[in-house]
Amino acid sequence: MSIEKVISADNQNVSISIEDRFDFSLHQKFRESYADCDTNGTVFTLNLDKTSYMDSSALGMILLLKDHADKISGKVIINKPNETVNKILEIAQFHRLLTIEL
Repeated sequence: MSIEKVISADNQNVSISIEDRFDFSLHQKFRESYADCDTNGTVFTLNLDKTSYMDSSALGMILLLKDHADKISGKVIINKPNETVNKILEIAQFHRLLTIEL
């Protein structure tokens, strides 16, 4: 399990990649990955192409990221979830809240 963060030179795009399991054990690291990104209009791209498992706490963490983005007039994009993860996002109706790019 790991989290990798890449910030663009202009601080307008933050890419957060999660590998393997996305569960409560990543709560602190996930929060730290975006907490200091407070530039207005920042787009947070959450790359889930290497995520094999996601539980309900991960859904809550994504909602906290969305709240953070909303506070700075930003946006959250979920990028390339695999079939299993996408099914979880569909059941939770996240497609109504966020942009999900397959």
